[in-house]
Amino acid sequence: MPYQCLLYEVKDRVATLTLNRPDRLNALNDLLREDLLDAVTKAAADPDVGALVITGAGRGFCSGGDVKSMSERNQSGAKPPPTDRFAPPRDRIVLALRDCPKPVIAAINGVAAGAGVGLALACDMRIASAAAKFSISFARRGLTPDWGVSWTLPRVVGTAKACELIFTGDAVDAAQALAIGLLNAVVPADELAEAAHQLARKVADAAPVAIRLSKRAVYHNADVDLRAGLEFESFTQNICKDTEDHREGVNAFLEKRAPVFRGR
Repeated sequence: MPYQCLLYEVKDRVATLTLNRPDRLNALNDLLREDLLDAVTKAAADPDVGALVITGAGRGFCSGGDVKSMSERNQSGAKPPPTDRFAPPRDRIVLALRDCPKPVIAAINGVAAGAGVGLALACDMRIASAAAKFSISFARRGLTPDWGVSWTLPRVVGTAKACELIFTGDAVDAAQALAIGLLNAVVPADELAEAAHQLARKVADAAPVAIRLSKRAVYHNADVDLRAGLEFESFTQNICKDTEDHREGVNAFLEKRAPVFRGR
């Protein structure tokens, strides 16, 4: 069944998820959040997908939450169910991206504001068009950050810079975002889709078990001490040493050829 607010395509073992509300700069309403969660879950479980790219249709990546939709809900007096108040869909999306066994790349084609920055930060890597702009605008709406921004942003750009961006809501352009470590790369607008796809395809061609465990190690070890980090590395390394992919990688190196990994 096609999604209502999202485009889903798989090519070269890369799943591209395109937020598709261009008339609203891909603002996140209930339908788009539901579509995104389902699409991430679908791609994570698909053995023919080795990496994900999340991008936006039109001139925006994601302008954040749909303020008009939120205002209409507030005026109607409708309240979300208790489960959504304490474990809302946005949190399930962030956790799905973090738990996804495959790398996720944000291809930021235009404005990313509020929750849009949170969505990008929940991805493992970020490539942006030179035309992209970033604004963490929660305080200007009388809100604290959500989508994990207060957790992810300090870990990406440092505490002081995160405080500046959150407290002021000031926008930064792509060059500034690259300079503070928010982005992996900035490319011309007409090269963004291809650059993101090439990176995703390169990752998708790597050994799936090793990539899955490497992603787990990176995020696990960000919150433990060195001893625990070393122990987790030994755990993941021992698993990889027993895989066919490891043997293929060694043989390919010795035979001076490209490896062919099968996820076994």
